[in-house]
Amino acid sequence: MKNYFQSYKAHSSCLPSFSLLFIALFLIPAHSLTAQNLDVPYVATPQKVVSRMLEIADLQPSDYVIDLGSGDGRIVITAALHGASGHGVELDPKRIKEAREKAYQKGVDKQVMFVEADIFETDFSNASIITMYLLPSINKKLRPELLQTLEPGTKIVSHSFDMGKWEPDKQDAFKVKGSTHTHNIFYWVIPANVEGSWQWSNGTRTFSMDITQNFQKIEVNLTDNQGATYSIKSAYLKGRRITIKASNGAQSLVCSGRIGNNQIDGIMQIHADKKAEINNWNPIKN
Repeated sequence: MKNYFQSYKAHSSCLPSFSLLFIALFLIPAHSLTAQNLDVPYVATPQKVVSRMLEIADLQPSDYVIDLGSGDGRIVITAALHGASGHGVELDPKRIKEAREKAYQKGVDKQVMFVEADIFETDFSNASIITMYLLPSINKKLRPELLQTLEPGTKIVSHSFDMGKWEPDKQDAFKVKGSTHTHNIFYWVIPANVEGSWQWSNGTRTFSMDITQNFQKIEVNLTDNQGATYSIKSAYLKGRRITIKASNGAQSLVCSGRIGNNQIDGIMQIHADKKAEINNWNPIKN
């Protein structure tokens, strides 16, 4: 199976036609698809789609973009034209050469690089934004590596294909002028790992919080040592940021903080009748 993933041409800026894709996947034996046989026709990602991908990711000059399967380099080059840096990962040496020439022509060759490598043997842990235009099967194969390797808060943008059970944080669909084809863009933020039991104290009360997690979706159970059980109004997780709103009768809590190494540093609002107070919120994971 490794040879299949190494040889298949699924670029973030170029993707084979579906008819040729069917032939490549089902009619040609996997062992015949080698890294030396890369002359597969591709369709370049329209520049409007590239721009929208980077817009959805809220690209900033401080960002480092890694494009997995970079093709002719247009995503990384466009990011560089907006002040960011980055590099592309690509197997086809012809595309590598083309991308380097385009980067030089655009005057961004000192901000970007293009590396001939297998995306499954690439260290992309230092990216702040990952972009890709890959097959659904490859996205799913990459998914655990992305979740385990990337820092919480890292952004991922995929053209056309999703991540299976991992629902996107955002999704966009639009058509490019002159074409009837709908382009889908999927966006995720790597979530911190918060699953487990947490505790913190506020005066004489000790709170216990149990969290179950499914990617960025969380469910929370909250109690205290005075026998109160809190109804969870909302619970959000985005990157390292967690916000929980809960109530128990006339009392309401708003807890928001940043997740570190098995602890959260944040603030907690306590509203009871017409009184309100604000305290530090520092849960520790058991």
